[in-house]
Amino acid sequence: MLGYGLDPTMLILIPAVLLSGWAQSRVQSTFNKYSQVAARGNVTADSVARMLLTLYGMASMPINRVAGSLTDHYDPRNKTLNLSESVYGNRSIASIGVAAHEVGHAIQHHESYSPLIFRNSIVPVVNICSSASMPLFIIGLLMANSLLVNLGIMLFTGALVFHLVTLPVEINASSRALKLLEQTHTLAPDELAGAKKVLTAAAWTYIAAALMSVLQLVRLILISRSRRR
Repeated sequence: MLGYGLDPTMLILIPAVLLSGWAQSRVQSTFNKYSQVAARGNVTADSVARMLLTLYGMASMPINRVAGSLTDHYDPRNKTLNLSESVYGNRSIASIGVAAHEVGHAIQHHESYSPLIFRNSIVPVVNICSSASMPLFIIGLLMANSLLVNLGIMLFTGALVFHLVTLPVEINASSRALKLLEQTHTLAPDELAGAKKVLTAAAWTYIAAALMSVLQLVRLILISRSRRR
């Protein structure tokens, strides 16, 4: 039980913890491997991103260099493509794959891809749910207040929805990226296979996050039921 020595419900999270650790290791090792392999087209990741954006009528979209490694992201608030220092200006298969993935998000936004629009719309609510759910749940347990406990679980469920809707968004962005790289002949078939491995490895991190949220929700429900006995 929560708060009294070892909480046995923590064992529920073990599969997600193991998957998360494996996924993080996998994405790092796969990215590192293919970041050492230069694409034969001799083009940089940012120039590929610019070319793909231009194909979809977004030639004026800013492409920024941001600090860090694997910090790449598309920002829908100001419509900017942000590539990490390890990707921007790099000619590797991994960097080109990651840059194309972020272009995939920009295209989703440009075409009003419904899962992305929905995910973006719930971000403010999810931020509140994420920050308030556990404090309310714990306070509810300490006060033996089932209303607060249930409210905490409900708010956590809201955060879980975000993780679940993120999966199709990320998988679709990678699918778009690989298709574009193939159609534009940016990468040769063997190089495309390498880019696919990088993006597939990244997808596993989102799967792990979703599984962690699902199992955490199960754990909270079990804890709340055990306290009612």
